[in-house]
Amino acid sequence: MSVKAILDEKGRNVVTVGPQMTVQQAAILLRDNHIGAVVILDADDQIAGILTERDIVAAIAKQGSTCLERPVAAVMWQNVYCCTEDMSVQTLMEMMSKLRARHLPVERNGQLAGIVSIGDVIKHHIRAIEHETEQIKAYIAG
Repeated sequence: MSVKAILDEKGRNVVTVGPQMTVQQAAILLRDNHIGAVVILDADDQIAGILTERDIVAAIAKQGSTCLERPVAAVMWQNVYCCTEDMSVQTLMEMMSKLRARHLPVERNGQLAGIVSIGDVIKHHIRAIEHETEQIKAYIAG
């Protein structure tokens, strides 16, 4: 199984923002879309960063509520780790675990092609196990 299978199932829509959006606006976007991360794109639609709920909490803890008025570029994670569609789910899980990353943008030919969360990976993994269980039951009964 690959990252592509996860994206084919969940979709490829990604909530993105520009680097000048305020942290508060981004927080509202996260809440309204029931998501944990937004990808920040530069003027050329290249991945410039990622902002997660954790980043916002860390910024508030460090800088106080005034950070909410700052642009996301001031608090986003700039060293964005990405995965590719052809990466196996096993490799993706290992990468997310090693990096302690809950969200990874998916990149194809230098462009944003989707995003996967740890929840997406777990959901996909559980479905694969359930499918395998059903096949084993059918084989035994058959």
